Amino acid sequence: MGKVKVGVVGATGYTGVELLRLLVAHPGVAVEMVTSETYSGRDIASVFPSLQGLISLRCAKLDTKEVASACDQVFVALPHTEAAKVVSDLVQEGKRVVDFSADFRLNDTAVYEEWYSVRHPAPELLGRAAYGLPELNREEIKKADIVANPGCYPTSAILALAPLIEKGPVDVEDIIIDSKSGVSGAGRKVALPQHFTECNESVKAYSVAEHRHTPEIEQELSRLAGKQLRVVFTPHLIPITRGILSTIYLSLTEDRTTGEMVDLYHEFYENEPFVRVREEGELPATAESRASNYCDIGLKVDHRTGKLIVVSAIDNLGKGASWQALQNMNIICGFDETEGLRAAPLFP
Repeated sequence: MGKVKVGVVGATGYTGVELLRLLVAHPGVAVEMVTSETYSGRDIASVFPSLQGLISLRCAKLDTKEVASACDQVFVALPHTEAAKVVSDLVQEGKRVVDFSADFRLNDTAVYEEWYSVRHPAPELLGRAAYGLPELNREEIKKADIVANPGCYPTSAILALAPLIEKGPVDVEDIIIDSKSGVSGAGRKVALPQHFTECNESVKAYSVAEHRHTPEIEQELSRLAGKQLRVVFTPHLIPITRGILSTIYLSLTEDRTTGEMVDLYHEFYENEPFVRVREEGELPATAESRASNYCDIGLKVDHRTGKLIVVSAIDNLGKGASWQALQNMNIICGFDETEGLRAAPLFP
């Protein structure tokens, strides 16, 4: 089997360079095209010197027919609404796409339009898309023309909650998710809130009760529960470069020990290579999953209040974006799911 020819549309954001870092080391892949409107005509290694000696391609202006002609598999890393038109054109050209935007994550066009305040740009394609969380949707991903790579916050929350939604002794009608993200989650564009002097030595909540990842979390949890669920989700910006820590609070409906709940999670994720459940008494930290595809989960029963506290840690550019996108590509292309993703997290 020859190498899969891969293209990255929108290659010069943080997710793009992280994806390229992985692709150039993947034994089954040849990167054939990278596009960027901002850096068109420049060598990608001059935009990102970290890639010097590893890839020698010039950034091209986007032409979907040229991308389709050159590539077998395409990643689209463009903003919402912009991505949908490109994805649509590539699918018409017979290509399968992993899309980083939100355009195909939500199944209901009305929900998308409510939260994103625009008409859905390609509702006719929603039936051809799968939500790209491999641990829960592996079979759908294998068959889909479009894989909607999940948001970073939803990845951390859904994986932390899935065992409880399916079989946990908790009240699923009362879920509180408190998440904290590093600054790279805001993207590479220059914006005042992400300036060093604006965000250093400070933690702040933002988009309270209105963050666009909320319906994504609710959609996938509702699918697992078999009924409509609502969650309280509050994101925070913290002064680190990369990483997400989500702390989730639920009410127990039965008296359980921490050890029993840890066992439930071990059983649920027994065969999942990228979900690591901590032993009783251990909780994860963002530094322990940095630059990796791991989601680390720990939990604690608070007997005094009857609450279960679940903590998950991911890298927002890793399992929350580019590493998960490569995991999805591996599934689509028939590679071993862990190919190119086996590296231990970067520590310290």
